[in-house]
Amino acid sequence: MPGRLENKIALVFGAGSVGEGWGNGKASAVLYAREGAKVACVDINAEAAERTRDIIEREGGTALALQADVTNLDRVRTVVDTVKEHWGRIDVLHNNVGMNIEGGPVETTEEQWDRVMAVNLKSMFFTCKCVLPIMEAQRSGSIINISSLASIRWLHFNYISYYASKAGVNHFTRAIALQYADKGIRANTILPGLMDTPHIYQAMKDHYTDFSEMRQKRSAIPPMKRMGDGWDIAHAALFLASDEAKYITGIDLCVDGGLHCKTH
Repeated sequence: MPGRLENKIALVFGAGSVGEGWGNGKASAVLYAREGAKVACVDINAEAAERTRDIIEREGGTALALQADVTNLDRVRTVVDTVKEHWGRIDVLHNNVGMNIEGGPVETTEEQWDRVMAVNLKSMFFTCKCVLPIMEAQRSGSIINISSLASIRWLHFNYISYYASKAGVNHFTRAIALQYADKGIRANTILPGLMDTPHIYQAMKDHYTDFSEMRQKRSAIPPMKRMGDGWDIAHAALFLASDEAKYITGIDLCVDGGLHCKTH
């Protein structure tokens, strides 16, 4: 049986991982390849991008490893041009880059606020700015922006810039979805909940000395009584990238074990 992304070209920003294991972007890039796509693996860490590419190639897939700081428009444009030159088109744009800095509106500095906004929101403006003309010329394309459950819910940490930037991602994506709906381009967000990925261990290292305690506490919160993992996000992204979702655009897909429904 042909893969669900057979003959598609996927461009994944944030395709590396900050540590051992499977982050959301790394899992998505590998799953896209397993389903037949050629995948451009982009990360600010060149070695991380190369590790994801190597996994794909060892499994018989086709991939590029590219380095880029997504807050630099020239670097983003160079990556997009390189993918277009190699493979002639871009069918899937997957934006997985994100960061958080702890602090409320009083504690957060202007520089911290600007940094989070640049990485989480401005970067998606840059990637979409460069990729949309290609998709419009093709009259097809799927954009998948990774947001967060924090974009719609308070998650008991003071991350004011993270909450605001991720909420911006949601409406930015909806605006693209509506502007380009009649041009064959779809745009959707995925809202991960409490995930067990390498990123969370880095983000929580100042709050926990015992990660088994962290896992236990976080797993108790979702109604399904467990955290998700990178593959949960990857499978949701695969669906939205595929033609199975050809009549779906402008949605915020929560992948959170039911946490978005929980009232307390």
